[in-house]
Amino acid sequence: MKFIKVYGDSFPSFTTIKKWAAEFKCGRTSLEDDPREGRPKSATTPKIIEQVHDMVLDDRRMKVREIAETIGISKERVGYILHEEMDMKKLCARWVPRLLTDQKCTRMKISEQCLEHFNKNKTDFLH
Repeated sequence: MKFIKVYGDSFPSFTTIKKWAAEFKCGRTSLEDDPREGRPKSATTPKIIEQVHDMVLDDRRMKVREIAETIGISKERVGYILHEEMDMKKLCARWVPRLLTDQKCTRMKISEQCLEHFNKNKTDFLH
């Protein structure tokens, strides 16, 4: 086969090529996928991530099931948002950030403000 010589292992199978050829013979003109049935993936929008974040900060003992029921998305999506998007884990029945705790975030903000104040007026900084 000439495909193997030209494309190596990255070419589609002969069956796939036959299927494509048959579809174009029947009148298909687009290379794009056809629209599919079912619900679109919209559970990980910034708005929903913010809602989950606010709920967890209000009550760190909240269960995934409770968050899912309140917002109206699946438990799997809530788990994905908590673990992958917000980088949190459950520790002693509480949701905590993996990298920065609230105290560290507060200290970081204060340090940034001090640095900004220092950069504005270096001579008056300590007074």
